[in-house]
Amino acid sequence: MGRKRKRAGAGDGDGDGEEGSARVRVKGKHDKPKPWDTPDVDHWKIVPKPEQWSGLVEQSSFSTLFPQYREKYLQDVWHSVARALKEHGIKGELNLVEGSMTVSTTRKVQDPYIIIKARDLIKLLARSVPAPQALKILEDYMQCDIIKIGNLIRNKDRFVKRRQRLLGPNGATLKALELLTGCYILVQGNTVAAMGPFQGLKTLRRVVEDCIHNIHPIYHIKALMIKRELAKDPALANENWERFLPKFKKKNVQRKKSKKEKKPYTPFPPPQQPSKIDLQLESGEYFLSAETKAAKKFEEKKQQQLEKAAENKRKRDSSFVPPKETKKSERAGTSSGVSKADVTAMAQNLKEKSEKVLPKQKRIDDSVQNYLA
Repeated sequence: MGRKRKRAGAGDGDGDGEEGSARVRVKGKHDKPKPWDTPDVDHWKIVPKPEQWSGLVEQSSFSTLFPQYREKYLQDVWHSVARALKEHGIKGELNLVEGSMTVSTTRKVQDPYIIIKARDLIKLLARSVPAPQALKILEDYMQCDIIKIGNLIRNKDRFVKRRQRLLGPNGATLKALELLTGCYILVQGNTVAAMGPFQGLKTLRRVVEDCIHNIHPIYHIKALMIKRELAKDPALANENWERFLPKFKKKNVQRKKSKKEKKPYTPFPPPQQPSKIDLQLESGEYFLSAETKAAKKFEEKKQQQLEKAAENKRKRDSSFVPPKETKKSERAGTSSGVSKADVTAMAQNLKEKSEKVLPKQKRIDDSVQNYLA
């Protein structure tokens, strides 16, 4: 291909230079002026429905499978789901034989994008999202995202631990993420189903994938809380927020490795352990008949049963054994928990206090008598 270009360039060298310069690609050369597209046009304005709508030209349909454990629930709520889809001109079908849900457009469809919403609805229902919550996806402001986390890590034990880390104790981490992102989150199996605005879904996907890649969600939660407070200040609307966000350094904590004691080196292999047959030959059990072996085994089993029964009886009888009684003098001395020396000291202390209080009381009585006289 390069040779052909060189030859073409060599052949055109003798021609006009203006023709060669005209072949240079110019970005946007096919852009044409659009006089109808002015800055005052609102591209996000919801256009009212036309009075005469002939319907869609072609029929579109989507189908998805659901697990067997969802069959009973979907069978119970499908009437309400089909009624909600019918209001938008979508036909819903539940096939219990194949285990699938199908949605398709009809002639009554007003919004062509509603079939995409209906496709998301059956996906959410298959991922164990409750029907009342899943039906909110039919609204214009609601979007959904199903994040696959099963193939992000190979080790099953690590995957289970990190998925639990996303939930947090008693679902606290999940609740914090729902409040900060404004999304509904459901962790189910190998996927995370989320519903909410676009910006919240974008943030949530990053948090979930980082959590499975061993970055704790608490770091993202702290950053989101700071961003929410900064967004309230209009003075910081056009500034960079990097200086306000926390910067966490990744630390590799080295675990202590248990040192194995080295055994002394011996050139000879360890002695071979005797097999089951060798032990039977040594005890003489190998030469016994089948009946004798069965009788011996029965006797051993019976002996074990007798020992177990005796032990159980001893445990039951222990609750009926009366406690050891103490003598009356010992019980009287130890019931209060106060020794004789402590009682004597307490009596002496009360006596001294009473001697201090009595003279004062006597002076008060004398003064009262003098006043009355």
